[in-house]
Amino acid sequence: MKVLATYSIKGGVGKTTTAVNLAHETAAAGSRVLLWDLDPQGAATFFVRVKPSVKGGAERLVSHSGSLAANIRATDDPAVHIVPADFSLRHLDLELDDTKHPTRRLAALLEPIADRYDVALLDCAPGITLTSESVFGAADALIVPTIPTTLSERTLDQLANFLAGQPSAPMLLPFASMLDRRKRLQRDLVAHLMRDFPGFLPTAIPNASVIEQMGVERAPVAAFAPTSAAATAFRQLWADIAAHVWS
Repeated sequence: MKVLATYSIKGGVGKTTTAVNLAHETAAAGSRVLLWDLDPQGAATFFVRVKPSVKGGAERLVSHSGSLAANIRATDDPAVHIVPADFSLRHLDLELDDTKHPTRRLAALLEPIADRYDVALLDCAPGITLTSESVFGAADALIVPTIPTTLSERTLDQLANFLAGQPSAPMLLPFASMLDRRKRLQRDLVAHLMRDFPGFLPTAIPNASVIEQMGVERAPVAAFAPTSAAATAFRQLWADIAAHVWS
């Protein structure tokens, strides 16, 4: 099972919409997918129409006797299951800090179910935290939405520098998110990142109202607007990621 995480130090960049749409595209390509919502806001859980509930909360989940299997739920897509989030995950850093090997705990939770899925997609809260370090210890690749602004580029550099100091860091696969091609500054910044940042993916996700509509439809874009530019972009983004991860 390949473990991928949609992650960014910066919030509001499209991590959750990316995770939900990539889960759909991964399943459409024939894979069995586990979507793990690690954000206490539970937006991915909301999008796939699942009740936000973690049995025993974050404390039980990461305890010695905790397991993902007890928390896995079906979604409307038979090939996509989810480990939902609830507000108890706001304490996840504290609960991980009480475990023996906190930066390996999420990987340990994934191991018993690895034969049930082809891909696990972890949707992460923003920031550099103990939880994110545990994500780094579990993931084969970090999928990093990068909005075309100077501050977003700065946080991408911070993440790359942090991972450079880790002994077994995951692959870093950033891409342009919320791109408005009418704006020259945004086009120039994305061109610069694609040229100069190693691993920057060629597919950009547009700043499109159809993506905002996911909150109303509670579904991935391809489920209600399959011919839209956004749906096509997410499909191509998954192809870009797969080419790197399985190369």
